[in-house]
Amino acid sequence: MSSPLVLRALALLTLLAPLLTAQNRATPGAREAMWPAPTAEDWRKPCLVEFERSWEDAVAVAKEEGKPILVCVNMDGEIASEHYAGVRYRQPDIAALYEPYVCVIASVYRHSPRDHDEAGQRVLCPRFGSVTCGEHIAIEPFLFENFFDGQRVAPRHIMVDVEGKEAFDVYYAFDTDSVFEAIREGPADLPPPTPIVRGDRPILERAKSRARIDREAVEEAYAEGDRTLREALIAASSEAGEDVSNELLRQAVFGLDTELADTARDLLADASSETSVDLLSDTLQGPLPDAQRAQLVEALETIGGESDKARKLAAVHGGLAKRSEVVDLGAWTSTIGTLVGAEYRSATTTTAAPTIDLDAVLQTEDAEAHLELAESFLTQAYAEYRRPRVDRDTARLLLADARRTAEEAETYGAEGWRPHAVIAIAAYYLDDVPVAHARALQAVRAGVPDDADGWNAAAVLAIFTQARQEAIRTAVQAKQKWPSDWLADIDSALSVLARHPHGADSYVVAHVDFLNWLGARGRAARVLDAGLATYPTSWDLHDRLRSRILEERGGEALEPVYERLIAASDTPSELAIFAGHASLIAAEHDRRVSSGAGALAAYDRALAHYEADVRAFPEGRAVADHYIALAHAGRARVLFENGDLDGAAAALVTSFERMPSSAATGDGLGITPVATAQQLRSAAQNAGATEVVTRVQAALDALEAHDPRLLDLPANEGGGPTPPWLRSRGQIGRRQP
Repeated sequence: MSSPLVLRALALLTLLAPLLTAQNRATPGAREAMWPAPTAEDWRKPCLVEFERSWEDAVAVAKEEGKPILVCVNMDGEIASEHYAGVRYRQPDIAALYEPYVCVIASVYRHSPRDHDEAGQRVLCPRFGSVTCGEHIAIEPFLFENFFDGQRVAPRHIMVDVEGKEAFDVYYAFDTDSVFEAIREGPADLPPPTPIVRGDRPILERAKSRARIDREAVEEAYAEGDRTLREALIAASSEAGEDVSNELLRQAVFGLDTELADTARDLLADASSETSVDLLSDTLQGPLPDAQRAQLVEALETIGGESDKARKLAAVHGGLAKRSEVVDLGAWTSTIGTLVGAEYRSATTTTAAPTIDLDAVLQTEDAEAHLELAESFLTQAYAEYRRPRVDRDTARLLLADARRTAEEAETYGAEGWRPHAVIAIAAYYLDDVPVAHARALQAVRAGVPDDADGWNAAAVLAIFTQARQEAIRTAVQAKQKWPSDWLADIDSALSVLARHPHGADSYVVAHVDFLNWLGARGRAARVLDAGLATYPTSWDLHDRLRSRILEERGGEALEPVYERLIAASDTPSELAIFAGHASLIAAEHDRRVSSGAGALAAYDRALAHYEADVRAFPEGRAVADHYIALAHAGRARVLFENGDLDGAAAALVTSFERMPSSAATGDGLGITPVATAQQLRSAAQNAGATEVVTRVQAALDALEAHDPRLLDLPANEGGGPTPPWLRSRGQIGRRQP
């Protein structure tokens, strides 16, 4: 197909970025006038462009209807993408241009914290309407690999004909008209599509279709139908093979009817398609009878013959159902005591390494004497590393002596935990990781040592855990099968380290993150709860708690959880900044669902929590000031979208004055305070609000005087990588902004 209107735009924006930045400063409002920001009223309108749920669904529908596929790509915070998502996709005349296509949407950003509620009902993306966030995120890697030519660019529209060939790829366009003209003309030379009237088909027949409109009708019929209809829909859906509606089975699995839930789980136990893997894994997260759990794991193993993901999840759920045969959790826990971290160190007197006659030891072949000498060298090296100014050369010499002496002890008959432990630790810090891993495994296999509460025991467990984790990662990345026992070992070892006298919250973080990476969210949640009981003010653990609450219960559940934590805490002031983060994220959640009043109220609560943190911990106010500035900018965005230009200007000035260096930091929606200011300035110019224009321009001029880089184009608009002095909004929860 050839046409001057069918475009493949050249990626010139990267080359032009410095010029565009200069032009943006010289011609204030040029970009903002080209792609006006959506208003609150715009965002409240439904997205009228309808997207299929997966690439496989889109291909099936395209073949059935004889339509080409239109790939749409969008990016949060990027000015043109915001305009498409918030304005154009919601206009009936523009949506009509997309109707000759089967559309899919790709965006790597999450706009709803979860894809399903507790009852298994779909939670649609508030930005794109007809898909879940998980669906528009999951499709992106496939599209990148097959159609993006190695460039992640947004906004972007790619037409793929019925034979799977690209017809056009429009991106980096400097106006919307050329994009819409290409979309309008794209199917012009194709045969007319096959008209299909789906609504007239019997609902049980529609249960076998992959089309979004049919899937929605079937899911709605199930939700509203009686028991007989629900049973019939599940039976009909199960006959669809790989086209089975897992969303329908999900409603049954997580519904209140226990008999239908059992029926759905039985169907899942017979699943043989990779499309069932996610639902199998989600079902395994909760409590189940042992026999049914084993059947579902077996289903994953069966699918694992063709699916790397299924094979991994089968090992994960199988491993978590086992007790480690290497790390005796009960024996370790009873030996290490109950004091953890600083509490243990304050109650324990540090003993220096014993004085040993070196020459006397070296003249003997006494294994015990050599072993004591090796442990003494190791203790001295540990003490050296704990000094404010570490002499690494001395420390490495001591480590080398410890390793060599322990190896000599072995030649004289030493065996068991002690020589393996010394060699493992010494080798690890001497960068001989393979030996360290092998020796740590041998040490742990030897059983629980007498000094299980010592620092060296914790170090050996940590090295052992790292070895197991790396082995699993290597196998997963190589798409190879791995023993489920390995995960049982990791789970037990990290459980010990979380409660070890020399433990730290970092071990809990490692445990939670590894489990989540493997897809074991249920076990990760239990580990996180236990970790927070031990480390109640851990920034990293609270970061993961917020993520879990969002995923499981949504943004509206965040603040109530922190209200309860503060009410139950002996030191509520220490939780103020965490409560501020919860309110800040809740405000952004309300913005996504177009609840301006809710967002403003949540921002006010966030500001109150952050100000309380400043009063309680004035030495760390830079962190609170960073988030206070973002909260004021978030309020400004809401006021701007609601047409309150004066209020928005005042909030922005407050934000810039509180922390100028935060002005180019994107919030949870990818929008920077500077971007809001520039768009507010453009809107005020159009409205003739000269006082607002003057005030905002003065604030931007002050920022430029503070640091000109604050006004550069963001990285997602061709301005290059984000400078290291700017922190991502996603890093909320650390003391340094």
